[in-house]
Amino acid sequence: MRRLVLPILAVALLLLAPDAAPLAASPAAPASSAPTSSAPPSGTAASSAPAASAPAVPSAVERGHYVFLAAGCTDCHTRKGGPFLAGGRALRTEFGTYYTPNITPDPTDGIGKWSERDFMRALRDGIGPDGTHYFPVFPYPSFTFMTDADMRDLYAYLRTVPPVAEPDRPHEIAFPFNLRPLMLIWNRLFLKHGPFEPDPRASAQVNRGAYLVIALGHCAECHTPRNRLGNLDLDDWLAGTARGPEGGPEGGIVPNITPDPATGIGKWSVKDIEYLLDTGMKPDGDDVGDGMADVVDLGTSKLTASDRAAIAAYLKSVPPIRHTVRKAAGG
Repeated sequence: MRRLVLPILAVALLLLAPDAAPLAASPAAPASSAPTSSAPPSGTAASSAPAASAPAVPSAVERGHYVFLAAGCTDCHTRKGGPFLAGGRALRTEFGTYYTPNITPDPTDGIGKWSERDFMRALRDGIGPDGTHYFPVFPYPSFTFMTDADMRDLYAYLRTVPPVAEPDRPHEIAFPFNLRPLMLIWNRLFLKHGPFEPDPRASAQVNRGAYLVIALGHCAECHTPRNRLGNLDLDDWLAGTARGPEGGPEGGIVPNITPDPATGIGKWSVKDIEYLLDTGMKPDGDDVGDGMADVVDLGTSKLTASDRAAIAAYLKSVPPIRHTVRKAAGG
C-alpha cells in the first residue's frame, strides 16, 4: 500500500496545475502599508473644530464592503444569473471543474455558523472550520497577506448579506487531484503566511498599491506564471501567462503587467493605468475582455481614485520583465 500511495503523492505534486491550484509566495516587491482597515482613510478633524464637524468614521460593515469590492468576491462567488454570493460558478481547469461555494450567512448551506476565527483561518491558512483543506482555486495563498483588521471587517460585511439556502455543488476533479490531504503537503511546501509588512524603502502610496495588488486583488494568481509544482514563479512576477500547464485560469492569455516597454505596460502612463482600472479602456481605445472586464466592473471601478493611483504606482515600481505571452500549443 505504501508503494502505491507515495507515487500518487509525488505525481500529484509534480503535475499540480496552476489553474487548479494557485500558489502564492512572498514576492520580491513592496509589501503592504495598509492601515488598520483597507477602507480609505476618513481623515481627522482639527482639534479646534466643533465635534459635530468631525467626519463620520466608517463602520466595520462599511469598511468590510470596501474590502469585499477590492477582493473581487462577487465575480467568483456569484454564478451568472444566480443568487448573490450563493456560489456555483464553474472554474474549469485541466484536472476538472471546481464550483465556488456559498458564502452567504445561511446557517446550513453557507457560512452562517462560522465564527470570526473560523473565517480568518480560512483566509490565512486555507482550512475550514471542520479542518477541511481547501483547494487553492480559492486564493488563500494571496488572501493570507490581508491584515487581521481587513479580515474582521470583511467578515462583518458578509454577515449582513441575504442568506441563501443553496447547497454547494460538488467539484468534478480527476483523481488524485481530488485528494484534499495533498493540500497539507502542498501548503507545508509553498504557503507563506501573512500578513504583509510594509517595505521601508517604498513610499506609502507604493506600499498601499502593493497591498491592493498582492493581497486583496490577488492579481498574481492570474498574471504570474507557475512552475511544475504550481507555485508562483517569482522570477516572472506579474509577467503574464497563457493557457497550458503554466497557463491562466479557464484558458486564455493573461497579459504582462510589468513596466517592460516592449512586452508589458511600460509605455503606459500612470494615468493610463488608472483609467483602465476605472473604465476598462486601454490607452489604444480597446477595452479589456474576459475575466478582467468583471474585475473592473465589480471591483477596481468601485475603489477610490487614490487607491487606483496606488495600484498604478506599484505596477510602475515593479521590475520590468521582457516576456511575450503567446497561446500555448493547441490553445
